[in-house]
Amino acid sequence: MTFGALDSALTGPLFATDAMRALFADRARIADMIAVETALARAQARLGLVPGHVADAIAAISPDAFDLAALGEATALSGVPSIPFLKALRAHLPADVAARVHEGATTQDLLDTAQALALSRALALVAADCDAILAGLVALAERHARTPCAGRTYGQHATPVSFGFKAAVWAVGIAEVARELPDVRAGACVASLAGPAGTLPAFGARAPEVADAFAAEIGLAAAPIAAHTRRDGIARLGGWLARLVGALAKLAGDVAHLASTEVGEVGEPHLPGRGGSSAMPHKRNPVACTVILAAASASRGHASTLIESMVAAHERPAGAWHAEWHALPALLGLASGALAQARLLAEGLVVDEAAMARNLDATRGLLFADAAAAALVPHLGAEAAHRLVAEAADAVRAGAASLEDALGERCDGQARAALTGAFDLAPYLDAAASFVPRASAAASAARAALPVG
Repeated sequence: MTFGALDSALTGPLFATDAMRALFADRARIADMIAVETALARAQARLGLVPGHVADAIAAISPDAFDLAALGEATALSGVPSIPFLKALRAHLPADVAARVHEGATTQDLLDTAQALALSRALALVAADCDAILAGLVALAERHARTPCAGRTYGQHATPVSFGFKAAVWAVGIAEVARELPDVRAGACVASLAGPAGTLPAFGARAPEVADAFAAEIGLAAAPIAAHTRRDGIARLGGWLARLVGALAKLAGDVAHLASTEVGEVGEPHLPGRGGSSAMPHKRNPVACTVILAAASASRGHASTLIESMVAAHERPAGAWHAEWHALPALLGLASGALAQARLLAEGLVVDEAAMARNLDATRGLLFADAAAAALVPHLGAEAAHRLVAEAADAVRAGAASLEDALGERCDGQARAALTGAFDLAPYLDAAASFVPRASAAASAARAALPVG
C-alpha cells in the first residue's frame, strides 16, 4: 500500500520521473545521511577534533547494510529517522569510531543537510528540463513567427496573431520563473550544523569555524546562523516550484484547448496507446496537458504547507519541520513529471497550419474589426466608426457573408475606399513576429543562468 500517487507503482510513473523519485528513495536518503556524517567527521579531523580514520570508517559503510523496515519501525517510536539510523550506523563501526560519530551535531543537522544534497541534485534535473523546454519553445516560436492564427480573449476570437507569438509567450513565462533558479537553489541547498539549540555549543568559540569546515567538506553553502527555524529558503523553493509548474500549466492549458476537436490547431506528439480510452477506440486524450494541469493544481497546496512551516517556534518546532517532509519531495516529484511532459510538448508539438487558417475564416472577418474601425475613424470619428463596425459585426453573426461585405453595404464610396487594406494579415503578422526575437533573448538569458552541466 502507498499513501500517495507519486510513490505508487501504478501512478508514480505518470506523475513523476524515475530520476526524481530515485533521489528521494529510502536507500538514497540513507546514502546522503552517510555522506553527511562522513563530511562532519572529515571536517572535525581537519580541525584536530577527531581522529582521521573516523571518516574513512563511516564512508566504507554501504547504504544496503541498513534494514529499512527495522529503521521504519524504530522511527515510529523515536519520531525521527536519524536516531535509529545513527544507532544502526554505530553498530557497523568499531567501538572507538562509533563513539566519535555525530559529535556536536543534532538530528535536524543530519536530516536537513542530507535533504540539501538531494535538493542540489534534484534542481540540476529541473534545470536541465527547463533548458530543453526553453530551447524547444524558442525553436517553435521562430519556426512559426509568421504562421497566422486566431488570437483569443475570453475564449473568443480577438485579432489575428501568429502561432509563433503564442509560443513566444509560453517561453517568456517559463523563462521568467526559470531564471530565478540559481538564487532559489542557493537559499535551499545549505549545510546545516548548529547542534541541539542552534549555537553548536560542543565547540565553544570555534563553533562557526567547525560549521564552515563542515559546509566546505559537504560541498554546500554555510548558513550564517542556525537554519533550524529559518525556513525561508525552503519556503521560497516551494513557492518557486509551484510557480514553475504554473507557468508550464499556461502552456498546457492553451495546448489542451487548441487540441480540442472543434479547434484542432495542434496535437500532442502521439505514441501508440497514448491517451487512449477504455470505451472509445478513437480517442487521443491530451496526456501531457493533463499531467501538467494536475501538477499545477496539487502543487499550490504543498507550497502553502512550506510557507506555513516558516512559523517555527523558538529553536525547534513540533510538527512544522516534519510537515516539510511531506510537501517538498511531493512538490519536486510533481514538478519533474510536469517538466517531462512540457518538454515533450515543446520539442514535439504537432502544428496544423491549415486548421489555423480555417479557424481564422470561421468568423468571416470579425478578427479584423479593430483595423476596420481604425480605418474609418478619419471619415466618421471614433465613436461613429466603432458603432458602425459593431453593427456590421452583429450582421455577420446574424448571417451576413463577411464583415467586409457588411461594412460595404453601410459605407459610402469614400469610406469603402478607406477600408482597403483593413483585412490584410500582414500588419498583424509583422507585429506578432517582431516580438519573437525579444522572447528568444529572454529565454537565452534564462538558459544562461541555469545551473546545467
